[in-house]
Formats: sequence, structure tokens, C-alpha cells
Amino acid sequence: MTSGILTPSARRGTAGPGDTPGVPAARSFGAFVAAAAADGRLVVQPRMGFSDPHLMRAGLERTKAAAATTVGTLTIDSYTRVGDAAGARASLAEGLPLNGYPIASHPTALTRDLLDGLLDASFPVQVRHGSSRPEAIIRALAAAGLDATEGGPVSYCLPYGRTPLAESVDNWARGCELLASLVPEPRVPHLETFGGCMLGQLCPPGLLVALSLLEGLFFARHGIRSVSLSYAQQTDPVQDEEAVRALRRLAAEFLPAEVDRHVVLYTYMGVFPRTAHGATRLLEASARLAVRSGAHRLIVKTAAEAHRIPTVDENVRALETAASTAVLTEHPAGGTPPSGGPDGADSEVYAEARAFVEGVLDLDADLGRALRTAFARGHLDVPYCLHPDNAGRSRSFVDDSGRLRWSDAGAMPVAPSLVAGARSALTSEGLLRALHGVAARFDTARDDTAGCR
Repeated sequence: MTSGILTPSARRGTAGPGDTPGVPAARSFGAFVAAAAADGRLVVQPRMGFSDPHLMRAGLERTKAAAATTVGTLTIDSYTRVGDAAGARASLAEGLPLNGYPIASHPTALTRDLLDGLLDASFPVQVRHGSSRPEAIIRALAAAGLDATEGGPVSYCLPYGRTPLAESVDNWARGCELLASLVPEPRVPHLETFGGCMLGQLCPPGLLVALSLLEGLFFARHGIRSVSLSYAQQTDPVQDEEAVRALRRLAAEFLPAEVDRHVVLYTYMGVFPRTAHGATRLLEASARLAVRSGAHRLIVKTAAEAHRIPTVDENVRALETAASTAVLTEHPAGGTPPSGGPDGADSEVYAEARAFVEGVLDLDADLGRALRTAFARGHLDVPYCLHPDNAGRSRSFVDDSGRLRWSDAGAMPVAPSLVAGARSALTSEGLLRALHGVAARFDTARDDTAGCR
């Protein structure tokens, strides 16, 4: 496949000082989000990746043209995620569709042509992948003139395979330093941690917030000056709001002041409602949560999530639904919600997350070693995660009010008063109910009683 099938290279804009030759000057990812937030606009973003460059470009074009403040996404295929470049090339040679864009296998010129006329100061593009071995992806995106991606040494290791945590930590240390070195000034490379999305659901927010903050700090210690901290919408809107505010507060307390940062919220990543009205209401609830809690970017999901991979049209409808809901949501007084709890008190989520963070940082001055030690000792322990380097002793449940809580904290530094104990341990039937609880609630509700407040 040749680059001539896309926009001719001769139409590319003129590169500015420090930019990659042949690539149009673009505002850095973090600066774009900050400018939108200062203007009171929520940035919305799809998960979108196609192996066919024509379709991938069409998806980016439609995302950019949507009635919303958007950033583009190149989601990478599974072969590239696991480092199987030969598999990706073989599939392309045979004309077989992949489940994402094989950025390390397509020629750099083709990817540049794909981005030509789209990537600019009004439309940054992020590469999303899921790899514990990100170096080839980082080299490819930087060569194409991109500077934003996501992942993390823990969050792109434990849920996705059997790569040893120590290996993933080393890979991500090199990946951060590589990204920092390959993106020329004045552009600023950006990394988003996936740590607030571990397993998608049934992980109490204190641990999600801590993992997100720790990965962001890991990025900063390896040369990254612009980060986003993730959090995935969970089961209770009040608890979720506490979590995003806690994440913002901890970022201000632990990240170096010179590191640009924002919080990115993910629309619920667990079992999704099967009805169109249920899926739409859940998406709308996530947009309201983002505005109320002070998240500046939202990764959307579509009404098709429970059934199949969404089309470009469905992604655009989701972007526009989220954006219109955000516009109609009342912003907190003063424009920015407080990061603490009522009357400035520490929320339960903040106190728990801070205990996790401080416990890890006390283990070793080298954060990579500290993370490995924390998991080896069970001081960090993701519930229901089967990775060999996860202790697997922690368990969680959804209480009667809808909040996620611990039934067993294992060796983690959780206050005994916050651990419900064996009386709340989930049976297999209870686990299935918990996994499907949000979907069922939104599918059956026809008004705002589904927890959308």
C-alpha cells in the first residue's frame, strides 16, 4: 500500500521552528486541553482505530468536524501492541483487516499523508495502544510528527498479559525517555496514564487514584513534562466525584509544579447497557461527572458498545452527545470545583489514595523499584487481577448505596474500618450481579434515577 492513495504530500503545511520537516506545526496536546478548559469547554475523544488508511482518515476527518471540542485518536492494532510486527505486516500483505491502525508497520510517509491537513493547532491526535513494550510505537508516532500517547508500567502490564512487571517497568522507563528525546522543541510530548482504569470496573477508587498518580509521577521522573491522569467512571456518581477531585488534589501535591497536567475521565468501561437509551444516559452521566468534578477531557463510549465495534457515525454521535450534555451542565461556582471534600475535609477516597501513594514512595527512592516491591509485598493489589505479579488477595464489592468498597484489603494500607470483611465477600452469583449492575440500572431507568445526578 503506498502513500499516494492519500492526500498528496505536497499539500503539507510548512513546519515551524523545531518541528519535524514535512509535518504541520501543531499545538501540543496538553496545551490544547488547557486552552479548552480555560474557555469552559470539555474536550471529548473517541476510541477509534482502523487498519485501512482511507477509513482511518475518514474517522479523523469526522472527529475533527464534529460539533464538539475534539482531539483525534489513532488506536493501534493487537499485533503491534504485543510487538508482533511480522504478524501485522503479513495481515496487511494479505489484505486482512486489523483491529486498529498498525502505525509501526505502515510506512511513515503514509501516516504523515493520513494526518495531512488534519493535524494542526486546532486538532491534536493521540496514539492509544495497550502495550507493555511501547518503544516501536513511540518511534513510529514521533517519526510521523505526533507527540501524544498513553499507557503505563503497571496499567499496560497487569490487565493485558503475562509480561513480568519488572520488564514492563524497564520498558516504560525507556519509552518515556525515548518520547522525551524524539519530540523536538517547542512541541511538548504528552503521556496519559491508564492507571485509573485498571480492569475497567470493581476496583475501589482509592486504588485507581493512587495508581494513576504514581504512573504520572513515574512519567515525570523519566523526563515527561506534560501528563494526563486517568479515572474510569465506576458505580456511584458521588464516589466518582470524590475520586476525580482527590486525583486533582494529589497531582497538585506530588507532581512537580513545572509538569503540565489534567485529569481525563473515561465513560464506564465495564459491561455496557444493551439499550440505546441506557447507553446514552450512561454517556450523559459521564459528561456531567466530568464537568462537576473538574476533569478536562472525556473518553466516550457509544450506544453500540454492548454489541460490536462502533462505526464512525456512532462515534461522532457519542462525541456530540457528550459535548452537548457538558454544555448544559452547570459548572461549579468559580469555574473550578474544589479538590477537597465538604468544608475542606479529606474525602474517604483521598485519604485512602494518599496512604497508597505514600506507602509506595517510602519503599524506594527509585519509583520503578518501589512499584515492583509494592506489588511483590501486596501493598498494591488489584482485585480480580490474575497477573502472576499481582498478589490476588484483595476483593471488593458494591455496597447497598452503590459505592465500591473492600471486603478484603490483603496486605494493603487500608484502614480496618473501611474493610467490610467476609460478610460482604462476593459469591460467583454476586460477582456477576455486580459486573452487570450498572448496565441493568441504566437499561431499566427512563429518567435521571439511574444515578446520573
